Amino acid sequence: MTMKKLFTLMFSAVLALALTGCQEQERADINLDPVAIHSGDECHVCGMIIMEWPGPKAESINKHNGETLKFCSTTDLFAWWLQPENKTLQAQIYVHDMSVAHWDQPQDEHLVDARKAWYVTGTDLIGAMGPTLVSFADQSAAQKLVDEKGGRVLTFDQVDIAVLQEIGQAGHEYAASHGRELRRAMGVDDEEEQDEERD
Repeated sequence: MTMKKLFTLMFSAVLALALTGCQEQERADINLDPVAIHSGDECHVCGMIIMEWPGPKAESINKHNGETLKFCSTTDLFAWWLQPENKTLQAQIYVHDMSVAHWDQPQDEHLVDARKAWYVTGTDLIGAMGPTLVSFADQSAAQKLVDEKGGRVLTFDQVDIAVLQEIGQAGHEYAASHGRELRRAMGVDDEEEQDEERD
């Protein structure tokens, strides 16, 4: 091996180490703490104004570039996260701890690590997209909700496409029921309702 080749290899190795160090420094400089959800923030998945809806919210902070995505519901968070291209992201993910947060307007200070949180599915609690996953920092708080309102407790890794499909089906049933209530309140009688359903 000539001195020129040896020098080139050594220079390349030193440059690679220097670049790696710079990349690690950039990642270390990214603030991974939860960020505030502002009144005009839109959901990354559905585009709805996040603060106009009740229930737990969520956010994701990319550990490599600091990109922050916000979600109007835990259900939308998982709809995004379960996409194959997103599951490989290095991201810090947060959800509201609903054992201390107010249902109608969860506060930023009650955001907790989503991967360590516990989730309740199958209750009649309504979030931004209808029935939702209710998030808790503590398993006992999640179990307490199940004892009071039914459903089941899941870990982060147990929330999969099948769970989202169950929630989606519950959402369709909720929408149909809520639609009937609205029609009755507006004075649409049962005969007109049945005609609409036949059409």
